[in-house]
Amino acid sequence: MSNGRYDKHAAWLLAMSVMVAALMVVLLITSLSSWGAVLASGGVIVSASTVWLAWRQCRNVVRAPLVTDELQAAQRRHSESEQRFRALLESLPKVAVQGYDRERRVIYWNEASTRLYGYLPEEVQGSLLEDLIIPDDMRDGVIAGHRAWVEHGIEIPASELELKHKSGAPVSVFSHHVMLGEHTEDPLMFCVDVDLSDQKQARRDLDFVTRFDSLTHLPNRQTFEADVEVLLGECHDQNRFLAVVFVDLDRFAEINDAQGYEQGDALLSLVAKRLRRCQRSSDLLSRFGSDEFVMAFPHLKADYDVMQLIDKVIDTFGQPFVLGQRELHVTASIGVSLYPDNGSTARELIHNADVAKNRAKLSGPNRYWFFNRQIHDELIHQHQLAERLQNALRDGELALYYQPQVAAGSGRIENLEALLRWFPKEGGAVSPGEFIAVAERSNLIHRLGDWVLCEACRQKAQWKAMGLGDYRIDINFSGKQVTQVETFKRLEACMEEYELSPRDIGIELTENVLIEADDQVLDTLRRLYHRGMKIAIDDFGTGYSSLSYLKQFPVTALKIDRSFVRDAPSNPSDQAIMAATVFIGHRLGLEVVAEGVENEEQLELVRELGCDLVQGYYHFKPMSATDTQKLLGGLVAVTDKYSG
Repeated sequence: MSNGRYDKHAAWLLAMSVMVAALMVVLLITSLSSWGAVLASGGVIVSASTVWLAWRQCRNVVRAPLVTDELQAAQRRHSESEQRFRALLESLPKVAVQGYDRERRVIYWNEASTRLYGYLPEEVQGSLLEDLIIPDDMRDGVIAGHRAWVEHGIEIPASELELKHKSGAPVSVFSHHVMLGEHTEDPLMFCVDVDLSDQKQARRDLDFVTRFDSLTHLPNRQTFEADVEVLLGECHDQNRFLAVVFVDLDRFAEINDAQGYEQGDALLSLVAKRLRRCQRSSDLLSRFGSDEFVMAFPHLKADYDVMQLIDKVIDTFGQPFVLGQRELHVTASIGVSLYPDNGSTARELIHNADVAKNRAKLSGPNRYWFFNRQIHDELIHQHQLAERLQNALRDGELALYYQPQVAAGSGRIENLEALLRWFPKEGGAVSPGEFIAVAERSNLIHRLGDWVLCEACRQKAQWKAMGLGDYRIDINFSGKQVTQVETFKRLEACMEEYELSPRDIGIELTENVLIEADDQVLDTLRRLYHRGMKIAIDDFGTGYSSLSYLKQFPVTALKIDRSFVRDAPSNPSDQAIMAATVFIGHRLGLEVVAEGVENEEQLELVRELGCDLVQGYYHFKPMSATDTQKLLGGLVAVTDKYSG
């Protein structure tokens, strides 16, 4: 039976049971023959006046003198009827009955009402209905409804209500109302309330069963799909990525057979707990089947961000699971699909992640696979590159190369820019454009940056001790490095360790990095600036390029990006941009450096435009520390291209 049909069936049974209980009470109130109740047409018709009069007699028993035997017999029958009436009302433990007068003051309160609402009969006698069990937000409506019935004959319909216990706790009931003496001066209203606490709990249990897994208490597939659809809408609006990760335990059937189903269930619970630790606040985790878990990672800025999250999932299975006194090593096959590349709906993304998971299983246990082969290969390559880069830091495969900046007019070496290079022990060199991007994405950039800082300071101290001239070494800082003030603290610590001054080491930052820097970082840069450190904006003209920022930033130089220098001799627009940059830079007292000068024509143009320094292959390619040392020491003859 489907959940919908089950809900309707349960609701029908509940309604029928409440109607039967209410009908029983109504029959009790109206069934005493001496009070004029009659049954007709299959229903209950109440002679309101006789019932009302009988009830009034029940409340105010007048012990009249015995006049005749007939009167004595009538009184005895009346007393016996009253006792039967009260006994029957008290015999319904789940049906609370209260009686109220015209002003809604309590005139009757059975034992079931005490159990349901917490008040004893003597506590409530004469108290107002609305002061006892009616929540504040219902108070006015209840008063108005009662008056409308008394004054205009508008009945209060039976309904499911949430009333109030003496303690203030909510009480769920199905409430039916009967009015006696409706058209008299002293009408009485009886409320027949059926306790719904068990039904409410059953309803909550049913809701949990239909939405969650009973073993792990994780959302089931239906709930997961609905929640992912909501996240997809958010990612679409924010232009962000979402990853669906399908996790299938390897050889779980063998574990079940060998360890038993109880141990298998215990393992699944442990896996669920560990996977929860991989979740960020907005991530989703669900159990789909016997040994299948599915996760959703929304709001990713780029598709490759998913690799860090997959690493977390993989690490989940790195340690053994403890079942009783035994340790069990478990692996998983993982499939990944990405929004929007691999689907636009939750169902499509889940299906594609499942397909990728099956492909991973074919490759062997403990593997992961991306649905898109091209993306898969690229992400795997980047992941492997990040692992190799960590080993490179450990194994000493990194080196600093140095490219001189020379005076545009004389060709004299003025400064050196430190450039990071990677030479793996196996295979050829890896391009900085490739591995630095990977370092940025994997947060290795902080370790690389620290290594560059220390190595540049060490090399500068060594050359100073050798008397190789006062050449400043400029270091490039990435955006992630600059976001941490600790980066500058480490720089100053390295300079202090090697007894260097702020004039020995310079900093190069892109304009985008400066614009996004917070006040604390800018204050630190200003402090270094006032101590005499040179700070250059690298690749100027390729970022925001708002000239108004130049007066706000503590900079000493502008480096014109090579993309302008390359085409400037034949492109008037590039020439105009370069001329404007030189003019503004000089007016602001900044040094202007032309990057990427590779031929005579470019050199002549940058000299004509008034650039102060030149950097590029025309003069020097980046060189190893050994070759740079020879150059600075005059061991390698440098042709003076400007003599004669």
